[in-house]
Formats: sequence, C-alpha cells, structure tokens
Amino acid sequence: MMDWNNLGFRYRKTAKILCCRYSNGSWGEIESTTDDNISLSAFAGALHYSIECFEGLKAFRGQDGKIRIFRPDENARRLKSSADFIGLPCPSEEMFIEMCARIVKENIDFLPPYGLNASLYIRPTLIGSNPQLGVQFAKEATFLMLCAPVGAYTGGALEPCNVAIARNYDRAATYGTGRFKLGGNYAASLYSLGIAQKQGYKATLYLDPQTHTLIDEYNSSNFFGIKGNTYVTPLSDTILPSITNKTLEAVAKAQGMTVERRAVPVEELSEFEEVGECGTAVVITPVSYIDDKPALEVTDPAQIKRYTFVTEGCGPKSLKLYRHITGIQYGELDDTFGWCLIV
Repeated sequence: MMDWNNLGFRYRKTAKILCCRYSNGSWGEIESTTDDNISLSAFAGALHYSIECFEGLKAFRGQDGKIRIFRPDENARRLKSSADFIGLPCPSEEMFIEMCARIVKENIDFLPPYGLNASLYIRPTLIGSNPQLGVQFAKEATFLMLCAPVGAYTGGALEPCNVAIARNYDRAATYGTGRFKLGGNYAASLYSLGIAQKQGYKATLYLDPQTHTLIDEYNSSNFFGIKGNTYVTPLSDTILPSITNKTLEAVAKAQGMTVERRAVPVEELSEFEEVGECGTAVVITPVSYIDDKPALEVTDPAQIKRYTFVTEGCGPKSLKLYRHITGIQYGELDDTFGWCLIV
C-alpha cells in the first residue's frame, strides 16, 4: 500500500519501464518491461566515457480528474541539445512525447492523488550502449523512459534552505558542458556538496568558472533573485537552461513583473529581498541565507559573509509565482500558455 503522504524524492519501483534501442541507423520498437534492470555491455561508452544524458519532468493528477504532463516538448528539445553535443542518436520529439504519455498510462496506479502536492516524476534517459574502448561517438544507443511517484525534493514543500558558495570549486568549465543535462555535470558537484552538507548546508552555489565573480547556479538547480518588482536570473553559457526557470520568467511577466536575465555579481546578493532555487523537482525552494567565504572548507565566522533573505517559509512574490505554476499543473488555473499535455 503506497503511503502517499510520505513519498519524498527517491527511487520506488513502479509497474513498468520503457526501452527503445538504436542501431544500424534507426530506432527499434518500444519495449515495455516490469524489470528495472537492463542488459548492457560492460564496455558500453556510457560506463567508461559518460556518453549519456537525461531529462526530468512530471505528470500531475488535476482537481478536474485530468492527467497533465508539464511541457514535455521543452524536455524533448533539451534532450536533443544534450545528445547532439556528445554525439548520441536522439529520439524525435514525437517519439519522446509518445513515450512520456505511455509511461504514465502504464504506471497509472503510481500517479499520486490530487491534493497531496505530489506527482509522477518522469526520467527519460539516453545512453551510449555499444561496446567501445576508444573515446568516440556512440554507434548504438538505448533510450529509457522511467518514472517514480514523488513528493517534495528536500522535505517539505517551500521549506527554506541554507546555501554555501563554493568559491574554490567549479561544477562546469568555461566553454564546457555546463549548459547540457549530462550526468557528469552532477557528479562534478558531489565532492563540494559533501563538504557543505557536513557543515549543515543544504546546497552549494557555484560562480562562473572564468572569473569567479558572477553567480552561475546551484548544485542541482538554477538561481533566481527578486528585488522590488523584478525577477533576476543569471545569463551564462555554463548553466543548464532550466525549463522551470523559463516557466517562472513567463509567469513573472504575466504577473506584471520585470524580468532580467543577465550577469549577476555576487555582491548583488545584498540587494535581493527573496532568493530561491528553481527546478523540476521543486519548482521553487526558497533560500533563507547564503554564506560566502574564501573557501568552502572555512568555518571561522569571522571569515564568512552572510546574505540573509526570507527566514521562514517562502517570500510573497516567490509564493505567488509558485502557486501560479502549480495551479496550472494541477488544473486549478487555466493553462493560458498551452504548456500541459493531457494524457
């Protein structure tokens, strides 16, 4: 029996996964299986050279009983961008969306009921699967469509978190892979995140790798700040183009806010009234404070500059944005943007 009220954000086995393989220049049939394990050569490029990319999106059960998948077309296009960069064959947008809808239908019993702030998380994953020893493009690929019921990513919805700036670590390189959704980018953040977590922080914030003077993004999500009636988020070639951030920008404009996507100096943190993380898993996680120090390992309070924002709950403007987006996702508000796919 599923405990819908205590889902968290973690793996749970569901009824089915979908798998489709590419070889000899074309994609095969979409296979549905109850087994989460796949057969893969020990020499597969995904295992040795990180020839893989993935996506994350959600399906929601609405108050009207309809099932909505949020912006799958955007995820399909971003997957292609990532795949093209590492030379992986990529499924078409039509195939991607078809498999998203099918994974929801085949796991319908795992789609949480309306009213619990929960959803069915969908994880499309594309890997280079042919055996190889040299560093080269994959000739064969495996496309997986996975899912799991999830609640809030970090615990409670809109629970504020604290953050440390990782001045002496980078998650991406100038002219590198930071703007693509590759597993290696997340692996690159784990060591510094571990240091921060041991000190009691929930997340790390990285600066631009070239000058270390501008805000880039957090270890798993984009940065945004609000001052007055303006929504500000970094313009950078080394951060992931977050679909949630793009959605927040559109909603902010619709609510009459000014939107600025530009370089954001670290010192500008002192001017923001609200700061948050944004991404598929959370939509918004408010940030209570950010600590800036010479190095992440530093614990001497005399060497730490703290920027404090909303200390309890979520700031009013962030909350208004959050409720607008989740209102569309759960069918509580009209989808005037045309973002939802009804399954």
